[in-house]
Order: sequence, then structure tokens, then C-alpha cells
Amino acid sequence: MRTNETMSHERIMAKQRKMSRRYSDAKPSEVTDVAWIHAENKSGEYPKPTARSGKWLVFVNATQIDEVWQRVKKALEEGRLGDSAKVATAKPHLRAANPNQKVICVYTYDSHDAEDVRRIREELRNLGMTAKMPYKEDKDTLNGKYVTTGHRGISKYYE
Repeated sequence: MRTNETMSHERIMAKQRKMSRRYSDAKPSEVTDVAWIHAENKSGEYPKPTARSGKWLVFVNATQIDEVWQRVKKALEEGRLGDSAKVATAKPHLRAANPNQKVICVYTYDSHDAEDVRRIREELRNLGMTAKMPYKEDKDTLNGKYVTTGHRGISKYYE
């Protein structure tokens, strides 16, 4: 069932995708006029997001963001992850907890589909992301819940 919250999130993501489209092949470390670069699954079918959609948050040292993003983007485009991902660019971000780190968000369609969520986590491990990482539901993001704003315990998974 598509809720107003789900549709609102989809509109936000569509706007971000449109703004970042011209940077699809750019290095995140060199982009300063948009906050995010998006990538999408190009070779497989994946379910549409539900009201329980979410994402793995991959925190990466800023000096390695270009190389890690290329691996994630390639896997995503090949259909090995979900339907989309985005990477923080060099544009300063108000919610960044550490200016020496950037984040890659790898989206899943439904946080309650634990098999799919964990399948995507395993693929991220195969891509070299072996440190523990949080999984956050999009509804928490839409409700302004961030560690940098004092919220704790918002990760649905931490693996």
C-alpha cells in the first residue's frame, strides 16, 4: 500500500535524481553543486518501494569515496543490489557527523523483507564493505531522525 509518506519520499528522490543526472559519471569528490549523485539498477527487476523502505548506510573515508562508489554503482547497475543508491558529494552537508567521511545509501524496497535486506548487505560485503553498518528506514529520515540531531537507536539493523 502506497502512503502519503511513501509518495512524498518518492517525490524527494525523483527531484534529487533529476538534479544529479548530469553528474552520473562524475567522481563524487569533484562535485560541489549538488549534494548527491544517484545511480539505478539497469538490468533487473526489483520491487517498488513500500512505506517500509530503507537503506544501508555505508560510511566511507572521503579519500576513498570515488573508488567505493564505482564498485557500488557497477553492482547496482548490474542488478546485484536493490533499485537505487546515492552518494554524498564534496558539497558540504549540514547533517554530516564527520567531514572526513562520506555516505553511500543503498536502498531496499521493504525493511520487513529481511531476506532481501540481508542479501543486499551480503553483496556489500562481497564488494569490500566488511565493517558494521546501520540500516535505517526511510520513514525515520523523513521524520528528521538523525544521530547528528540527538536520535539514538534508529537503526533497524546493524550488521
